Amino acid sequence: MALPVIPVAKNKKKKPSLPLTLGTAGLLIGGGIAGYWFLTQGKPLGRDLPVGVSIIPRDAVMTVSLSTDERQWNKLREFGTKQTQKELDKNLVQLRDRFLSSNGYDYQKDINPWIGNELTIAVLAPKGSKKAPKPVAETSKTTVNGQSLLLVLPIKNQLKAQEILAQPKTPGKGKWNQRTYQGIEIKEKTGNDGEKFAAAAIDQRFLVIADHPKAMERAIDAYTENNSLEKTAGFTQNFPKISTYNPFARFYINVPLSAKIAASSPKRQLPAQVLTQLKNNQGLAGSITLESEGINFKGVSWLNPNGRRELKGKNNAGKMEKRLPADTILMVSGGNLQRSWFNYVSTSKANPFSPVKPEELKKGFKSLTKLDLERDVLSWMKGEFSLSVIPTQTKEDTLNQDFRAAFVFMVQASDRSKAEAAFKKLDATVNSELQFKVKAGKVRNQPVVNWLGPAGTAVATHGWLNGDTAFLSLGAPLTEKFIPKPSSSLTSKPSWRKAVPSQLNPHNGKFYLDLEQAAKNFPVGSLLPNQSVWLEAIRSLGVTTALSDSHSTRYDIFISIKKGDKPAPLPAPTTNPETSESLKDSKK
Repeated sequence: MALPVIPVAKNKKKKPSLPLTLGTAGLLIGGGIAGYWFLTQGKPLGRDLPVGVSIIPRDAVMTVSLSTDERQWNKLREFGTKQTQKELDKNLVQLRDRFLSSNGYDYQKDINPWIGNELTIAVLAPKGSKKAPKPVAETSKTTVNGQSLLLVLPIKNQLKAQEILAQPKTPGKGKWNQRTYQGIEIKEKTGNDGEKFAAAAIDQRFLVIADHPKAMERAIDAYTENNSLEKTAGFTQNFPKISTYNPFARFYINVPLSAKIAASSPKRQLPAQVLTQLKNNQGLAGSITLESEGINFKGVSWLNPNGRRELKGKNNAGKMEKRLPADTILMVSGGNLQRSWFNYVSTSKANPFSPVKPEELKKGFKSLTKLDLERDVLSWMKGEFSLSVIPTQTKEDTLNQDFRAAFVFMVQASDRSKAEAAFKKLDATVNSELQFKVKAGKVRNQPVVNWLGPAGTAVATHGWLNGDTAFLSLGAPLTEKFIPKPSSSLTSKPSWRKAVPSQLNPHNGKFYLDLEQAAKNFPVGSLLPNQSVWLEAIRSLGVTTALSDSHSTRYDIFISIKKGDKPAPLPAPTTNPETSESLKDSKK
């Protein structure tokens, strides 16, 4: 017997459907991973694949799975500053009041007794064979950009579910109709605003809600014809790689399809350069876990397993952070700069939307330095590399407003003789073209070469560390911090140890940002609404990457977040005027 659906009250203005709004909530709650098509959350307990993947059609643009454990949500509410906690609670209250309280439902009494450990939201791509729907602005009966939405609720207790939902509460007008499709009963309702909803119990294990009857039929087809998300290329092979115990959320994104839809949206267009690079990947998936000091993210991206393109490289990074001082604010490292360059060249070839055309970059580099980028420079850069920002610390340094930090580039040379020849040519160019004086010197008895500005101040220094690692420092003269080695390395820094995940070992690159220190030393441009409020809650960010195989890459990300006091209970539910009378009737 089919289970009824929780109805949605009438609204005078077109509002997103329940699944869409819950998905938006997931994005807001994730707090730091946002973006129209490319960020969300997901979760199941003790399983490799999310709930509902056997029902969701394989052409789903994205899925978001969220924990239904109230303790997890309360744990999330403890993170951040008072301001961010207030913003989060406001969003949670709005969602609760609109989709539960305003419809006469209480989560603890009506939903919690029967729902499973997680729910899954899916965004389905428009059917290409169908006539394109009118824009939302022209009719309230269509979904955003013609996309359909599914909400999959696992049934943990069938008796409780039937008992509570057998007689759905129906504030406002409209009634439920019933029909059968492929042997499965579907309940449908059209609201006063023309918005349609459908619900069905599939296999007596899942309550599925769709924002349109056709979307429900697609879900039933996917289930009965064994053509669900599980059959998507690389999905079942890669999702288990990010399996983790008791995650708060998990997500999946069909990258090329998402990029295609985003490109066709007049209001949500992404730069063509970004879209083209995204199309090189087939899928992106991730899981999010709430830890005591922040949010842990495990991700995996993969190419089409049946495609010709393969990932090349080795997991051989991990030394550069030991060569940098503990006060380093930012570090980006990789395993092989030459390989990274040629990977970029291969994906940018014949691509009119490449962010920077390789040939133009090579031409500009030669014009500036008189060196051939590939022959003179990259030919000996086959080892690990890093780019970092190290701030000044002494009072004398901070008085010099020209140099508040140094940009330090380090690379393990595969051929020292070629490297020395390249530096010699670079010194000659700096001297002749920029009129900088090139002078040999020593730092802690280590030979270096300084570039001196008009005032005689060193504006850059290059040399060698441990025989095979070359460095070039631009900005503040602080090479004594890492020559011959730092007295206290970046790996000893508490914020590094907390922020940079170490589970991926070996790996081929890391990223680290001490946001607290960066905010004190450098201005941060505004990119998002209320950016300063959210950034103030974050202490640091760390990323570790590794090649999983020839077609997939793993990512571990940790966002260290400030923690506030234990949050108070959310305010009591409220109702809006247009449903208050209906609520009174439903309680009689």
